[in-house]
Amino acid sequence: MRLRPDTPTPGTRFSPRFAVALIAWMSVLLISADRPAAQDAVAPPPSSPDWEAYRARWQDPEVQRRIAENIERYRKEDVSCQVLGSDGKPVPHAVLEASQETHGFLFGCNAFVLGQLDSPEKNRKYEEAFVHVFNFATVPFYWAGVEPVEGELRYAEGSRDIWRRPPPDRYIPWAAKNGLTLKGHPLLWHAHNPPWLPKDPEKLKALYRKRFHEIASRYRDHIPIWDVVNESLVCPPSYPLYDPDRSYVAWAFQEVGPLFPQDTILMINEVTSFNFPPAYARYQEQIAGLLGAGVPVRGIGLQFHYFRRQALDAYLKSPNCDPRKLLETYEQLSRFDLPLYITEITIPSAGEGGEALQAEVVRDHYRLWFSAPKMAGITWWNLGDGTAVQGENEARGGLLDENLDPKPAYRELERLIRTEWNTQVRIETDENGRAEFRGFAGRYSIRVAAGEASASTVIEVGKDGSNRYTITLPTRGEPQTVTDGKE
Repeated sequence: MRLRPDTPTPGTRFSPRFAVALIAWMSVLLISADRPAAQDAVAPPPSSPDWEAYRARWQDPEVQRRIAENIERYRKEDVSCQVLGSDGKPVPHAVLEASQETHGFLFGCNAFVLGQLDSPEKNRKYEEAFVHVFNFATVPFYWAGVEPVEGELRYAEGSRDIWRRPPPDRYIPWAAKNGLTLKGHPLLWHAHNPPWLPKDPEKLKALYRKRFHEIASRYRDHIPIWDVVNESLVCPPSYPLYDPDRSYVAWAFQEVGPLFPQDTILMINEVTSFNFPPAYARYQEQIAGLLGAGVPVRGIGLQFHYFRRQALDAYLKSPNCDPRKLLETYEQLSRFDLPLYITEITIPSAGEGGEALQAEVVRDHYRLWFSAPKMAGITWWNLGDGTAVQGENEARGGLLDENLDPKPAYRELERLIRTEWNTQVRIETDENGRAEFRGFAGRYSIRVAAGEASASTVIEVGKDGSNRYTITLPTRGEPQTVTDGKE
């Protein structure tokens, strides 16, 4: 059962990423990461020599030690709270409870079918499953979707329906209601463009400028992260802006940069093969050249797609499926001191033992990605089976099945994000009224009690502050007052 017809986007007959993935598979340049978490979460995939070799690499004690140490070092912060009475004196032996409510790290998914499923119940299940584990949503800005006919702009609610291309305005209130960070994808790509675009490069650039201004003026205050250029290193010569040096990449960033706030993350994004040697060296050279020329690249993206079970199997037994190689790639990219993002992930669940296999690979790779020092976000691609673009649904790459019920891989992410990587603390203050703990970055609710006095507040734990707070308790009979802030 399909959730909706698998209709191609206007002007596109198939997914270009699918073709790229097949090429990457045949050259066996693909992807990898760390070890499974609790093995009792799902039944193991079928055993084979290839699987045993995979597990030997990913469960290697040295690899696991490195991942665990990096998570502890780069994802947690030391927090100090001093509790004072209304007289300004420290309160010893007060009980402080800290409960993490949100993550500072961005765990995300594309949300390309928001409000488009074939019943209110399915739309409800989709949204509930999304916000239960994710705090980051990718919004479609493919040109063929937002302007399928010249002059027909589909930004606003009420625009004609196109499958997998909801109007971008729909995401703004949804994100605000659910505390989601939004990312726009993409501003410029050689694919998924409408057929009415001119072939002349200068005329096309003029239309791109118009597009950039329209999008920036409407969304600059709502969407803080953008894929400015997508997949330039696999751009075909048929694209009107193509040249061997990909000079259109610098042009696009220079056009887009002044249109958005300075703190907007303007990203470059590439396909799966650039996670691995030797291809990743070419990506690094491109980024180094752009930054050296003053181009405002502010984030680096890497995809991680396997659109066929056979492609995943080939990757898992290839030399590239080595957590050490992946960590080396991300360490090399870290030299640019820019945030890294795994921007698009497809791990199939099709085939024998596929759901268990998907869960194990997801668990391993997410732990590795989360451990990479400069990694800032990880985005799954297509939450539910049947919601992918034409040619990619055979992979059954959703975290939910076609009824939008969770698969084992969804449960693994739920466990990692909401339990293993979540901090809950109950401690007493010392003689100086201090309570200290180490927790994952994010927002915390804090409750302090001493005798009959209590106070509650919210704090943000992150790398940008000292993470030192003062909380004042009221005395008995006084109204509760709370002051919290950096010391």
